[in-house]
Amino acid sequence: MSEQRGRKSAESPRKSEPERKVQDRTLRRAVFLAELAEAKELRKRVAPRKARHAELHARLLRTFRY
Repeated sequence: MSEQRGRKSAESPRKSEPERKVQDRTLRRAVFLAELAEAKELRKRVAPRKARHAELHARLLRTFRY
């Protein structure tokens, strides 16, 4: 009886392992980016001077790359 169940689950159409990993990674990345954006907005509201300084500093670093 358990052998039949094992065969059916092995034969059932599933997504391949790499596809599942890519989807999981994409989902985790989307959640992370949403939380990051939320944290940045919160920082802008809570500490506007620090946020402004951090943005200017990031722009400066992007402008002058060594």
